[in-house]
Amino acid sequence: MEISGSTAFYAGLSTIQTGQNRVDQAAGQIASNTIERAVTSQSSEAQVDRLRSVDRSQQMDLGSDLMQMAQGKFQVELGVKVAKASDEVLGTIIDTFA
Repeated sequence: MEISGSTAFYAGLSTIQTGQNRVDQAAGQIASNTIERAVTSQSSEAQVDRLRSVDRSQQMDLGSDLMQMAQGKFQVELGVKVAKASDEVLGTIIDTFA
């Protein structure tokens, strides 16, 4: 029996990796926005007034980034389920044919 790299197990691993990359990217965006806010909090009152419109868009970006993190988490969880199911099925097939 030949087992190729295109099995469900590898699809599950690929999904895990993609989900982890999504979480990493969103976390990096959140961290960079937090650093930018810390810098702007030390600005003068006139600068703060001017930057409030930017701050609103950053809040929307924060929500989007949090959503990306949640999607990445679910993607990783589903990838784990696919990999586990594939591993269990492979063991059953090998036991059946052995």
